[in-house]
Amino acid sequence: MNAQNLATNTQNTRPRGVGSDVPEEMGESVPTLDEIHRWAREIHNERGGHVCDLDNYLDEWLQAERELKEKYSTSNDKEVKNK
Repeated sequence: MNAQNLATNTQNTRPRGVGSDVPEEMGESVPTLDEIHRWAREIHNERGGHVCDLDNYLDEWLQAERELKEKYSTSNDKEVKNK
């Protein structure tokens, strides 16, 4: 597989075998896998969008997952305080 195909395949797939604790669909309390995937792509593009290996993609995925969980946690905390 050439570098371009590897990059495209890597960018368009989610990490497999990674024990993400984010359910596929959970609604407003946690980010969906699709949201994490989109945010990981944003992180990748901010870093220059160069060809990445799976280690870099995993780092980007985990960063996106962490940032979105923090965002959702903050949003949920604000909702609880407003009730």
